[in-house]
Amino acid sequence: RALRGDFGRSFTQRRPVNALIGEQFPHTVELAAASLLIGIVLGFALGIVAAAYHKTWLDTVSTGAALLGISVPQFFLGLVLILIFSYRLGWFPVTGQGGLARLVLPAMVLGLGSAAFFARLVRTNLLETMRQDYVTTARSKGLPERVVLLRHALRNALIPVITALGLQIGWLLSGAAVTEVVFARPGIGRLLVDAILAQDFPLVQGIILFITFVYVLVNLLVDIGYAVVDPRIRHATQ
Repeated sequence: RALRGDFGRSFTQRRPVNALIGEQFPHTVELAAASLLIGIVLGFALGIVAAAYHKTWLDTVSTGAALLGISVPQFFLGLVLILIFSYRLGWFPVTGQGGLARLVLPAMVLGLGSAAFFARLVRTNLLETMRQDYVTTARSKGLPERVVLLRHALRNALIPVITALGLQIGWLLSGAAVTEVVFARPGIGRLLVDAILAQDFPLVQGIILFITFVYVLVNLLVDIGYAVVDPRIRHATQ
């Protein structure tokens, strides 16, 4: 029956596994989407600044911030953000679901890790791309450095970043489990943790198979997206 999408019934909740996943997955998608937005915007900004000002203090600060973002565990960062922005400053609610205010801190926890990952990747690929001959040709034509960087170098440096984007979405779906537990948010990650603790095997199997399917689907869409970014791949398939 699993081949038909029927993963059975939960031992603890006495309900179909599909129904439980369908109820909780939108909450995880909301958190992952907000985190990915933060990661892309902040990570690309840090990566571009680090590459544009290579071997300066801006490069050092950006690289250090990226290293710190990757190194700090999610649960620790979540507790620190709760302590500062919820208990001390009182800006955001501590836990729960509902409204933008309750989404900010969990999204920051996941988003900062993604931003650090994207920043290092963008910086590395952009520096390599800027050494290519076509970038030198663009500079010799008298184009402003900003145009050379953003229009000529950045687009070609995005190919490996798009590859990592698919992997990062899978990481966000799995990493959401820790964040959802820390912030007591509903979602498929917290549902999986509760199912593991309760030894609810049908629910655990159903969630893992579902996350695997989403992960494979996202990476398939990323592969298709190569043709949009890289004309060489698009022309080769025609």
